[in-house]
Amino acid sequence: MFEFSRNEIRDLLIAFVVLSICFAISNVGTDPFGIASILPIVMIGVGAGFLLHEIGHKFVSIKYGYWAEFKLWPLGLVIALVTAFLGFVFAAPGAVNTYADHMSDEINGRIAIAGPMTNMALALIFIAIAALIYPFSLDSQIIHLVYLTCAVGYSVNSYLAAFNLLPFATLDGTKVMKWNVLIWIVIFAIAAIMTLLSMTIGAENMVGLIIGM
Repeated sequence: MFEFSRNEIRDLLIAFVVLSICFAISNVGTDPFGIASILPIVMIGVGAGFLLHEIGHKFVSIKYGYWAEFKLWPLGLVIALVTAFLGFVFAAPGAVNTYADHMSDEINGRIAIAGPMTNMALALIFIAIAALIYPFSLDSQIIHLVYLTCAVGYSVNSYLAAFNLLPFATLDGTKVMKWNVLIWIVIFAIAAIMTLLSMTIGAENMVGLIIGM
């Protein structure tokens, strides 16, 4: 049954708020006005990306008949805040714990890959919307704000996908690689390219390239 406990909802909300602040800091630094200005936009990208990432894990776990629940990792929150001041975000404030006496590497890998795949799908949706509304964004402040939100949403979600696919510790990449190395290589390569494009030429310039194709 797909449901959330009170503790799980609390943990998800805390992680969501802290991650949003972290991504805002990593983008604009410690200027309070800058953080306040970008935070609402960042919260949409992080809200969609982080929450649906974890829900993706939970949904697939339950699909295979396992109970799953998101648990906050307090140390992960601290690390995320510290790294935000260094210009990047260690985006591991917690994880969906799947409770099972035994689980095959394949099922564990499928559960793990659900989160990053969700982020990649969201990133593509965000950049597609940005490309569609770009011609109208110069004539309307509201549409321009939506455009910027989509650009940030692409950047955040491509980063979350690539970060979580790193084959380190308890990140999703370790489980996916243990299940199928080839699948991990392909998915991680795509996520990494999406992230590098965002970091090098920027999501807004990507929109220009898409429109010009």
